[in-house]
Amino acid sequence: MSTYKSDIDAAATLIGSQGSAWNAINPEYAARMKAQNKFKTGLDIARYTAKIMRADMERYDQDPAQYTQSLGCWHGFIGQQKMISIKKHFNSTDRRYLYLSGWMVAALRSEFGPLPDQSMHEKTSVAGLIEELYTFLRQADARELGGLFRALDAAREAGDSAEEAAIQSKIDNHQTHIVPIIADIDAGFGNEEATYLLAKKMIEAGACCIQIENQVSDEKQCGHQDGKVTVPHEDFLAKIRAVRYAFLELGVDDGVIVARTDSLGAGLTKQIAITEQPGDLGDQYNSFLDGDYIDSADDIANGDLVIKANGKLLKPKRLRSNLFQFRKGTGEDRVVLDCITSLQNGADLLWIETEKPHVGQIAAMVNRIREVVPNAKLVYNNSPSFNWTLNFRQQVFDAWSEAGKDVSDYDRARLMSEEYDATELALEADAKIQTFQADAAREAGIFHHLITLPTYHTAALSTDNLAKEYFGEQGMLGYVKNVQRQEIRQGIACVKHQNMAGSDMGDDHKEYFSGDAALKAAGKDNTMNQFG
Repeated sequence: MSTYKSDIDAAATLIGSQGSAWNAINPEYAARMKAQNKFKTGLDIARYTAKIMRADMERYDQDPAQYTQSLGCWHGFIGQQKMISIKKHFNSTDRRYLYLSGWMVAALRSEFGPLPDQSMHEKTSVAGLIEELYTFLRQADARELGGLFRALDAAREAGDSAEEAAIQSKIDNHQTHIVPIIADIDAGFGNEEATYLLAKKMIEAGACCIQIENQVSDEKQCGHQDGKVTVPHEDFLAKIRAVRYAFLELGVDDGVIVARTDSLGAGLTKQIAITEQPGDLGDQYNSFLDGDYIDSADDIANGDLVIKANGKLLKPKRLRSNLFQFRKGTGEDRVVLDCITSLQNGADLLWIETEKPHVGQIAAMVNRIREVVPNAKLVYNNSPSFNWTLNFRQQVFDAWSEAGKDVSDYDRARLMSEEYDATELALEADAKIQTFQADAAREAGIFHHLITLPTYHTAALSTDNLAKEYFGEQGMLGYVKNVQRQEIRQGIACVKHQNMAGSDMGDDHKEYFSGDAALKAAGKDNTMNQFG
């Protein structure tokens, strides 16, 4: 027996046990509402999606072609439309996730107004967006199932048993829009206790995967800004443990932690690490400090600080900001140490924030990490902060030059220019951009590819195009030709925006609750009928 029919029978038994008081309750309607609300809490979602993500990680270990992807979404509607589109085009949500970007929360969701990515926004807005995203995805489930239920009723009314059976199968095998979310907790918004408290809120909202970075919480900068300051390993590991405790406390035993290192672009530290013996983790962190080795107290000025490192007395360089510098050229070594240390102390995945999308650079670091942790895997930011066109054209230019190919027709500094768009070099660069994710998954250990803030940019671009035409000579045609007509022809579900907002579901419920007395919105005068 199908789950749907089993739920109808169970509801009928329960209703019958209540006597005449529940006579007006229809068991099939009750079963429908239950089916449309598969996930009762955010913790149900976190437990369900954690299992999906763990299975995907194992699958990737067997075959790197099975990498996963996501787009950053700054509103529940954006996340909903993304997953509806994925189901429409690919008939499956398999290996497609959501990403919650702290950058977009700061820029678009703070009550202070738009803010830079520096952890100044309300930390509760992060958990709030997770809850909002899953509210919209659950509504997408309910809407899709509602359409199937109405089609089931129509097949029954027409006496079409074959169609009824086909629709019944779709109901029983319905694939939810609920998918894993990788959620950005920045640097934890405070000390390890603050990190634990926020992680709990995020998990309760539905997050199965939390990404945390090794920057100083109150000095946090966007990964693509200057002035980043890292913390000693033990400070960061305390926060990783705090997130793990939050998962365990809430019964999400297989929750996923992504440890992000910003060391490649961070040349500063706020603290000198505690060290108890030569070669321990604190000593390794301090060994990267820039400074001068001294021989005696005569080399120390008032206020100078001196530590023992590498068996010598080191006077670290301290800036007016009271921050300490790392030696130039130590970024990759620090990244590798960060990553190995995080994986050995409870992290599941890594995030290396780089300054350019270069498969070779990423692979060089990952290969060193895998010498110690063979199954190390990355989440990688296919960032809009990179100039992808220029980066890849320059990579091709450099490869051609190294191979002795004539590049005299190209000016490396001007390769972004439109005049190069149709050239052999530009076409080869575009081909490399197209295969970047597959190449990096295969060669550089990238399990998950995401774009942090693509929908920020698409919203701006589409609004600019509409404003230019609607307020210009095109007038209403600017909307009709480039928005509504395209929605209709591409089968964009929200062209019926009343339906997308829940109007038909509301009508269903009114019928359940009020029977023939229900006042419905979807009658013949509803203008949504113009869209078929």
